[in-house]
Amino acid sequence: MVCFGNMFIKMSHPQTKEMIEKDQAHLDKEIEKLRKQLKVKVNRLFEAQGKPELKGFNLNPLNQDELKALKIILKG
Repeated sequence: MVCFGNMFIKMSHPQTKEMIEKDQAHLDKEIEKLRKQLKVKVNRLFEAQGKPELKGFNLNPLNQDELKALKIILKG
């Protein structure tokens, strides 16, 4: 059973999992797009205010593989 708003729909487990994974991938892309737009807007705001650009603001988060590798290195 999958809940869509106030409706429950019976779907197979693999189909539900695939649908959720597609939705999550789409949401991840949207979040990344919004983050990039926010960085541009913040830089323009600081420029308009005559303030220096924020250092470290353009950093990108580590993905899961990079995070795992970093944890292994720090433990080692």
